[in-house]
Amino acid sequence: MESSNQEVFLPLLTQKKVSLFIKREDLLHPFISGNKYRKLKYNVIEAKNLGFKKLLTFGGAFSNHIAATAYAGKLHHFKTIGVIRGEEIAAKWQDNPTLQFAHENGMEFKFVSRAWYRDKHTDVAQKELKQEFGDFYRLPEGGTNSLAVKGCEEILTKGDATFDVICTCVGTGGTIAGITNSANDNQKVIGFPALKGDFLKKDICKFAHKENWELLSDYTFGGYGKLNEELISFMNDFKQQTTIPLDPVYTGKMMFGILDLIKQDYFKPNTKILAIHSGGLQGISGMNMKLKKKNLPLLLQ
Repeated sequence: MESSNQEVFLPLLTQKKVSLFIKREDLLHPFISGNKYRKLKYNVIEAKNLGFKKLLTFGGAFSNHIAATAYAGKLHHFKTIGVIRGEEIAAKWQDNPTLQFAHENGMEFKFVSRAWYRDKHTDVAQKELKQEFGDFYRLPEGGTNSLAVKGCEEILTKGDATFDVICTCVGTGGTIAGITNSANDNQKVIGFPALKGDFLKKDICKFAHKENWELLSDYTFGGYGKLNEELISFMNDFKQQTTIPLDPVYTGKMMFGILDLIKQDYFKPNTKILAIHSGGLQGISGMNMKLKKKNLPLLLQ
């Protein structure tokens, strides 16, 4: 399945003689959008081939990956289990749009403490999950493994060879690894992480076979799920000017970063940029609930 590239028209781009296109991966599927569609594709095939009946994965309360796994499970007749970070959510998950959606699509939840969640990869934790749920196909948090990277290698198409720079958001590193592997050697891949930290480089290097990529960590706005009035205003203006919705955790921050770099003449005139829209728009409802409590402006949907 291929997504289309949509050109962005803004006065800044004309002024700086830079062209910007957005690959609309968010339109691949109504519920398994963007990179989650890519990451789940070969994992679902593998789980079927190995004869598993259950998919188990991990995530926070507003995780795009949790929502996408629940829907993919329903679509492909798997039982799904979501191990959710934060015991306190157990009493109020019905108020959470992401978890409500996952539950409606058949996902069973296990709410765990943050300490347990940090140790989720240990043998003790895995044994506990096996005892509770029996056999399952395990999808890592964020969905990144070698099969997920294989799926993300299919994001770029032959027609994308005309771009000089490919920009993508970075969560667990699978998407940028896949894009880097399929990009041409003369193309530069820039990742905009949602979190600061050197751990990401190590994770990306496990899967990326080339070195034509870099991470720019100046646009995290404080990390996952954090944003301020400047970013809210930017995202709402961007939607009104282009009709393209952005999500507050990943694509909003990436696009803010790209346009800020263009402003600063980071890119030479006549540079052709392709930004990957990784989806995640389901997270806007949950973010707006948080913003309402803080008396902050809401994001356009």
